Amino acid sequence: MTTTQQDVAISCPDNISISGTIYHSSLPLKGAVMIAPATGIKQVFYAKFAMFLAQQGFGVITYDNRGIGKSLTGNIKKSSASLQCWGQQDQTAVLDRLMSEFPSTSYHLVGHSAGGQLVGLMPNSHNLTSIFNFACSSGCLKNMHFPYAFKAQFFMNLFIPASNLIFGHAKSQWVGMGEPLPKQVAKQWQHWCNGQGYVKTAFGKTIFEHHYDELDVPSLWLNAEDDDIANNTNVADMISVFTKAKHRAQTQVLSPESYNVEDIGHMKFFSSQRKQLWPIAINWLAKHS
Repeated sequence: MTTTQQDVAISCPDNISISGTIYHSSLPLKGAVMIAPATGIKQVFYAKFAMFLAQQGFGVITYDNRGIGKSLTGNIKKSSASLQCWGQQDQTAVLDRLMSEFPSTSYHLVGHSAGGQLVGLMPNSHNLTSIFNFACSSGCLKNMHFPYAFKAQFFMNLFIPASNLIFGHAKSQWVGMGEPLPKQVAKQWQHWCNGQGYVKTAFGKTIFEHHYDELDVPSLWLNAEDDDIANNTNVADMISVFTKAKHRAQTQVLSPESYNVEDIGHMKFFSSQRKQLWPIAINWLAKHS
């Protein structure tokens, strides 16, 4: 069995090009998976997990959202990227590319945080066979617990506005929150986390068409006991936005002790040091392929 990976340029509906990587396996194809990243997280973070999926016989695509990593062109201050266009444009294009690369199979979204939040903005989301989300929640600030709630309020409502004002973008890397963020990404992130239902706060304001009420596929929502952001209340808040799919949504809370690891948190499911968690994804994908 061999696996290969290929860097590709993915053309979005608005003619913006973003960077992606496609993983092929020599095994018979079981299905195809797009790994949708968390806010400000580069695709390289998911590379070992993507390779693991390919080694199990799945075709896989990873990508950098516009304004992030290899998809950042020019000065970040001039980037017009937003969370909204990440869902409407970038994720839509990635699924189209996955389907053209791996025709006539089942298609799955593995969403990490924002990657799962934004799926209802994709006009082609009806082509998905299943959704597997980790640490995907509304991120509602008022549902977070102290002392983390204090840090979250500081980051969202003080650091982001000040950084946008001073630098023309959010220097999230200064506080360990991923890559530098384009101004509109950070601004929407702040606004959406200050309301209920995350993206729902923009319905009828900046978002006039969406598919959260139409999407009807099985989904598994994993979160970790030690995740201060995607706590159980915020996961339930995000699931409630999917008015049809919520009836088919399954949830699972991961305990670090159950897997003999020190922590899982918001990020570490995809770490190669937490490989013992990865069969959860394989079992889900195999069941729905």
